[in-house]
This record gives sequence, C-alpha cells and structure tokens, in this order.
Amino acid sequence: MISNELIAIVGPALAAGLIIALTHAPLGLEVLKRGIIFIDLAIAQFAGLGVVAANIIWQEPVWWIVQSLALGFALLAALLFRCVEKKLPKEQEAIIGSSFVLAASIALLVLADRPHGGEEIQHLLSGQILFVTWRDVILHTPVYASILVLWFLRPDKARHSNWFYVLFAIAITSSVQLVGVYVVFASLILPALAAAPYKQKQLMAWICGITSILLGIFVSIVIDAPAGPVIVLAYAIVALSIRIAKKTLTKFMQLP
Repeated sequence: MISNELIAIVGPALAAGLIIALTHAPLGLEVLKRGIIFIDLAIAQFAGLGVVAANIIWQEPVWWIVQSLALGFALLAALLFRCVEKKLPKEQEAIIGSSFVLAASIALLVLADRPHGGEEIQHLLSGQILFVTWRDVILHTPVYASILVLWFLRPDKARHSNWFYVLFAIAITSSVQLVGVYVVFASLILPALAAAPYKQKQLMAWICGITSILLGIFVSIVIDAPAGPVIVLAYAIVALSIRIAKKTLTKFMQLP
C-alpha cells in the first residue's frame, strides 16, 4: 500500500515536473534551433539570483516579492540577450555563457557569509522538487498554461524574438524556483536533442520529458537520493535511448 504521506509528496512533485516538461519541450526546440544553448543556464541563474536577493533583503519574504524579483532579474537578462542578438550575433553565445558564470559567481559571493549559504546554493542548483506543494503547483500552473496557449495558438507572435525572450524568462522564473537550475537546463535541451532526428520533433520532445520526469522521481524515491540530480540523469538516459532507437530503426528499415 502507498501511504498517504508518500502520495502527498509525490503528487505535487509529479504535477510540477510534468507541466514543466510540457512547457519546456517547445521552448527547448526553439533554443536549439536558434543555437543559443547556454541561454537556459544564464536566465535560470539570473532568476535564481533574484530569489537570493529577495531572501537577503527581506527575512522570509512573501511569495509575490520573491516572484517579482526573480522575474525582474530574468527579464533583465532576457533584454540583454535580445540586444546582444541584434548587435553582436556572432558573439552571442560567448556573452550568454559569460553572463551565466558572472551571475553564478555573484550568488556564491552573496551567500558565502550566510549560515546556510551552502544549502541555499545547493537548492538553487539542484532544486527541491519533492518539497513542492499543491499551493506551489496552483500558483505556477497558470504561467505555464498561458505560455503553452500563446505558443500554439499564436506561434507567429510567440516565436518572434521579442516575445520569445519574454516568454522564456517568465517560464524559467517559475521553473528555477520549483526544480532548480540543473533540471531547468536538462528539461529544455535534452528533449530537444532527443527529438532532433525525428520528423515529429514536438511529440518526441514531450515523450522524452514526460518519461524522464516519471522515471527520475520514481527512482529518486526508491533509492532515497536527491531528486534533482536523479531527474537530470533520467533525462540524459531517456534522451540517449530515444536517439539510439531512431538510429537502430533507420538501419533496420534500410536492410534488404
């Protein structure tokens, strides 16, 4: 029998992970198409820096303050990267990568003297998805739902550079608070890589993301390991398996 306590923990974690997987898959495909891979890490780290700033300035700040600062930092980074795309397109990836390192270093310096600074850094990077509550899911789901609706009902607008950077920053702001920087990156890029050789890229990216979340959370509970790193490993294994399956199927179809 599955205990009610386990259900209470796994339920919101699964809900958060699945809605993130569904939203990040199309965004990740667009990131891969644009060739700006490190934008995931950079904007996630800037959003995380906003969370750190909120906790430094206010003792136990309310949700909307944390969300506002995180979103402000993420939008600032998105605006910077959009300007770089227009002015310095050949140097864009280098600037994005450098911005990630800069934001990460600032976060480390700010948290260095705090009693629980090490734990806060770990939570920022690997997340605490198993500590997500139904309240968190309810607060963040409208954000993801709005992005998905706009992405598929108004694809011309959503994929336009200005709108894309804004939507991306909004999504990452919520995701980094729920699952951490590492899972954000994995859930954006690995499904896109898995789906690259397929015609139905969106479908395959969704399959990769959903399977990875289910597998990662299940394994982390069974072996009692941190969920964030396990989910990243699950994404890598599932993505690699999907690529191998495609290659194997292609060879099989070419047999006489």
